[in-house]
Amino acid sequence: MKKIPSFTIDHIRLLRGIYVSRKDQIGNEVITTFDIRMKEPNREPALGQGALHTIEHLAATFLRNHPTWADKIVYWGPMGCLTGNYLLMKGDLESKDIVPLMRETFRFIADYEGEIPGAAPKDCGNYLLQDLPMAKWEANKYLQEVLENMTEANLYYPN
Repeated sequence: MKKIPSFTIDHIRLLRGIYVSRKDQIGNEVITTFDIRMKEPNREPALGQGALHTIEHLAATFLRNHPTWADKIVYWGPMGCLTGNYLLMKGDLESKDIVPLMRETFRFIADYEGEIPGAAPKDCGNYLLQDLPMAKWEANKYLQEVLENMTEANLYYPN
């Protein structure tokens, strides 16, 4: 079977960052899939399931309510390898286009206080799997170490 493109990325050299994973033409729209990589694969411990689930709830809620970007947000969800998230957006976009948006998103998560949106039995299929303190810690770490110090190496997949 032919490898899918995401399995051809050199995960040994992949850094934390924001990458364009793929672009798909759907009718007259381009959908850009971003790889929001919070951990260096196979070199750092993966995100905890509870933290990642909380990041999903908070980021998806924030992005779908964003005053400028809400109408472009298609999907935010965790990667199966637990090293980051996928963000699907309408438009032919590049990684650099969404750096300010990701800074806002992760600042929102790092500073969040209160009830986690959608963390109730009627709203979520695994509502107890939440870890707000670790989500805040991971979001702040990614914000401070990566998003506030972006380089070309954090915006383009390694060759």
